[in-house]
Parts: sequence; C-alpha cells; structure tokens
Amino acid sequence: MFTVTNHVLDQAEFLESPNFSERPKGLEPSLLVIHNISLPPGKFGGGYIEDFFQNKLDSSFHPYFKEIINLKVSSHILIDRKGKLTQFVEFNKKAWHAGVSEFQGLKECNDFSIGIELEGTDSEPYSEEQYSSLINLTQCLQESYPGITKERIVGHNDIAPLRKTDPGDSFDWTRYKESLA
Repeated sequence: MFTVTNHVLDQAEFLESPNFSERPKGLEPSLLVIHNISLPPGKFGGGYIEDFFQNKLDSSFHPYFKEIINLKVSSHILIDRKGKLTQFVEFNKKAWHAGVSEFQGLKECNDFSIGIELEGTDSEPYSEEQYSSLINLTQCLQESYPGITKERIVGHNDIAPLRKTDPGDSFDWTRYKESLA
C-alpha cells in the first residue's frame, strides 16, 4: 500500500520542479487527471521527461525539443514504463499539467486537480507495471484526498477536449476503474 507524508508519496523519487504555484486558499485536490507523455514523441526512457519537468531539457538532443524548450509544465507524478514513480510537485501545490481546462463548469483544473503522467502514447498499450502503480497510487490518493472519487477521475481529453487526446484509446479505462472498487 502506498502512503503520503506531508503531501509527498513515500514510494516515489522526488525531483522538484520549479513549475508549480500555490493552490487557491482552502482548495484541496478533488480531481485526478490522467495524461500521457513521451520524449521525444513515441520514444521511451532516457530521462527526458524528468528533465523537461525540471526545465533542464537539452534542446540540442532532438529537433522536437527545440519546439518545447520554453514551455513551463509539470505534473505531480510520472509513472514510467517499468512502473517507477517520480514526483515533481507536492500534492497540496498546483502543478502545471492541465492548461486551459474545464470540469463540470469549473475552469482552471490545475487549481483543484492532481496530474499523473503515464510514459506512453495514445496508441501504444500501457505496461502491466504502469497499471499496477497507477491503481495503487490512485487508491492512496483517494484515501489521502477524499474529494477524489471514482467519478472525479478523468483523462486530459475530458477536460480539454478540443486540445488534447491523452491518455488515448490505448488506455484501458474499464480495467482501471473496476480495479478501484
């Protein structure tokens, strides 16, 4: 069972991102947003996602990196293909993962959400290790932040449908949600 101490997941490596801000006063996390990311696109491993979330990406390594080098983004947690968890922002802080977004009439989802990035693409199946880590993490977050109910777990595509498609058709929502009983 995973545990959270002082808004940090005990089972994750913590690599602090400078890309965060304070949540609005009195607002607790009540939405979980599932994303995917791969850097360069379609490639896994190499530590580039971690560098990107910490503003340390070397733009000379790949042409795509020149396009994103000035973006300031982060997530709370990254789950790599082997199921390893890396945390970048404390859960009580606002990670910059959702962008322009809306959920049930509330805009600025970063204000009240936790963002989880799965290393992956919209079209490639996620690994067994990723599902295992995601399920355990979700159960832990639901216990630590009771506002995150099964109905308040969404994909990036659900809160930014005109801009985003992740976590994509390759994500097995049925398997994931049924495991959260």
